Amino acid sequence: MEAAAKGAVVLGNLAEVVERVLGFLPTKALLRAACVCRLWRECARRILRARQRVAWVSALEPGPADSHALVRALARELEKVHVLPQTVLYIADAETFSGHEECHEQKKVTPMGSSSNQPQEIEEGEAGFALLFPKIDGVKIHTFHFSKDLKNRVFDESKFAEAGLKNNPDLRVVLLFGYNSWKSGATRFLHQIVNPLNEKSIILAGGQVESFTSLTSENNNAQPGDACGVVGLAFSGPQIQSATVLLDQDVADERTAEAAMQRLKAANIPERNTIGFMFACVGRGYRHYKTKRNMEADAFRKFFPNVPLFGFFGHGEIGCDRIVTGNFVLRECNDIKDDLLHGYTTVMTLIHLGSTKANQV
Repeated sequence: MEAAAKGAVVLGNLAEVVERVLGFLPTKALLRAACVCRLWRECARRILRARQRVAWVSALEPGPADSHALVRALARELEKVHVLPQTVLYIADAETFSGHEECHEQKKVTPMGSSSNQPQEIEEGEAGFALLFPKIDGVKIHTFHFSKDLKNRVFDESKFAEAGLKNNPDLRVVLLFGYNSWKSGATRFLHQIVNPLNEKSIILAGGQVESFTSLTSENNNAQPGDACGVVGLAFSGPQIQSATVLLDQDVADERTAEAAMQRLKAANIPERNTIGFMFACVGRGYRHYKTKRNMEADAFRKFFPNVPLFGFFGHGEIGCDRIVTGNFVLRECNDIKDDLLHGYTTVMTLIHLGSTKANQV
């Protein structure tokens, strides 16, 4: 009996040692190590469950024409990532990433990098980012894709329920991206999606992108070049807090840009485990600010130095001034007739995904 008791203690300590050692491994190496034995597999599962912080890969260096900078960065950096992604949002400049010869003046993305680096508005050259969302306790992320039905002018709102956008009391934030906005009927279709959602006490933010690619879309026969539609992410969970501010055409210098960030700061969104998004019009950037570059990203960093920022320059913006924290909602768009679709503006968004445990990697 005494020997058996000692053996149990040794095994318990062994599991602790194994888990501590394996905890230093990035996810791909950890998954390989999990194949060694049952003990290592159980340790690996516990480690992965504890890794609940969003990770990202960004790239802005030019490279050979046969591959995009983001593709090369993903191939390199995914070996080092410490999360197991369940949802991935990746955005890159349309001209080089999609390979489309036809381009409608899509500017570059703003891959803002880590919170320790200065966010950069990349308006020229190759750039892109991938946000990697792991499974997070208390948070559900639904992806959705609504393509315009050429035979039916009325959108079937029952599709909202399938996407977690209807009959969902925990819905807090919806990021929307319209594609092929220059197609006939695209704006009307986007209104059919946005207007019902605007009735809810949630954050809506996003913009118009050049095109999209989905590895999980159920409608793979509808190619972006042949149709228009909306893709997005729906964030649900009582612990989620979020806020948006709209920078309109009157925001045209450092003082007014910082005043907008002060409004966002006043929302008191916790900054730990929070990500920021910047959805800007192609007409803004350094031309709007009279050749001064990085104005809005720098203003964001001044007030949120520890929050990573991501986004893009597009052909239209979605959002307004709004705060959603727990049971408290402050909104300026109180009427369904208020238009959340804008041009020549920037929408800044904060999304807080809840508190994280101290031992998470």
